[in-house]
Amino acid sequence: MNSKQRAYLKGLANSIQPIFQVGKVSLTPEMTKAMDEALEKRELIKISVLKNCLDDPNSIADVLGERTHAEVVQVIGKKIVLYRPAKKDPKITLPKSNTQ
Repeated sequence: MNSKQRAYLKGLANSIQPIFQVGKVSLTPEMTKAMDEALEKRELIKISVLKNCLDDPNSIADVLGERTHAEVVQVIGKKIVLYRPAKKDPKITLPKSNTQ
């Protein structure tokens, strides 16, 4: 993913609300599965890391990206944005890269 595509996704993510909260128990297999399903339906999701979570939001984002095969768009403070194109009928069209 290039910087133009990342900037485009950041702009889209700006207007959406977090649909998941990571709390004291951090990531559970059930939560990861739910996020995977949400990525398939929405393609772009925002996650909020609560104050009582002891794990670093950057490490949580890396683990989620790896487990869900998603791209970490950004981590700002305690908010994480993930993107993965849907396998069937993708809704988000990324701008083309300038490199050929």
